[in-house]
Amino acid sequence: MKENINTKLYGWFYGSSCKKQMRRRFSVFTHKNVNLEYRSIIRGAKDIGKSRLMSAYCMGAYFIALNRVTKLTPEENYELFRDGLYANLIFRKAMGTADTYLDRKKLPDRLKWSEESHKRRYENDWVVNVLDKTESFELGYDYLECGICKLCRDEGCPELAKYLCQLDFVLADIMGMKLERTMTLAEGDPKCDFRYSKK
Repeated sequence: MKENINTKLYGWFYGSSCKKQMRRRFSVFTHKNVNLEYRSIIRGAKDIGKSRLMSAYCMGAYFIALNRVTKLTPEENYELFRDGLYANLIFRKAMGTADTYLDRKKLPDRLKWSEESHKRRYENDWVVNVLDKTESFELGYDYLECGICKLCRDEGCPELAKYLCQLDFVLADIMGMKLERTMTLAEGDPKCDFRYSKK
């Protein structure tokens, strides 16, 4: 995949989120080395076009880089990443709120995205079914294929995907939403069943 303004921006964003956490444990060189490894992973990754989930793909690449460079356990790196995201005020603002994310005006565009995903134009992109509001949730996704799982598989570290799955709960919490999920592709289930509602 070619590096572009988006992959660089997301790399900087996740790097800045983790930088303070890394400095508490390591040197400034560790942060630089993680960024270099992230860029290497991005350059070797399969292209996913202009995917709506490019930020998640880049998050996966950054987490893989973190695990390769820091030599911490995946759980420790997950905690480092999690704490960095919670502490990043810019990230919290950029994520928005439950009201903006769950706005029903966005449903037609999401349904188009779902339809387009089933064409599988890019091997490593996500394939998703979007579910409209019910009595038990306000927005649902059934992911049938996951770009992060594919990236982790390609990089020889499929065991890392489950830690990135945990970050979905962090992102929902930052936006003021409740996420319920009973299955994940990373754990060998047939799909990831995301169900979002306001807290």
